Amino acid sequence: MSSSALKLVVFDCDGTLVDSQYNIIRCMNKSFEACDLTPPIENDIRNIIGLNLEEAIRMLMPNPADEPLLHQLVACYRDAFREQRLKQDHEEPLFPGALEVLEKLYSSNVLLAVATGKSMRGLKAVIKMHGLEKYFTSLQTPDQNPGKPHPQMLEKAMAEVGADCSNTYMVGDTSYDMLLARNAGCHAIGVGWGYHDFQTLEQSGANHLIYKYDDLPPLVGIE
Repeated sequence: MSSSALKLVVFDCDGTLVDSQYNIIRCMNKSFEACDLTPPIENDIRNIIGLNLEEAIRMLMPNPADEPLLHQLVACYRDAFREQRLKQDHEEPLFPGALEVLEKLYSSNVLLAVATGKSMRGLKAVIKMHGLEKYFTSLQTPDQNPGKPHPQMLEKAMAEVGADCSNTYMVGDTSYDMLLARNAGCHAIGVGWGYHDFQTLEQSGANHLIYKYDDLPPLVGIE
């Protein structure tokens, strides 16, 4: 099959596949408290979900230029999240309809990938939790790429599967996802159940906006 015939749909993770905001907010609060800082307000934390961890925390710091404090906060966040993941009640639920649409696209020979600000370890934990191992051909994280909205995550996903940008769709809930898609020359699909509103998604370049997972397959040519 030629690269022009392949279809690739790339999903963000937090806020698009899974609802992880409560865990992220809880762990961010713990990291700031461990460094004797007042935790950021919840809406500010939601607004940075999707960025790689260092950039996200830098945007929340009172003094973004304080590199030693940045490294301390990052370490505290990772410790808090590791502790949270081990709890019996730890949960990052899939959004309604996500699994059904993944199966429909997969069964229709659409290639699937993930591009996320989560670490590879965190992403693989989510995939294992929900039994999604068979679906994704490429996993792209800040562990091996610049963070969003740099285009490399999408460029590497396309290169790995042999797809081109005209048939590659980035599905995400934040402006960082839309900008990532535009920077890579791909289609940008914004979702209405995540952490940035539709106006923000439109302003950052969304080609399409969807209200529920069932709206996605027709946009990529699957009825």
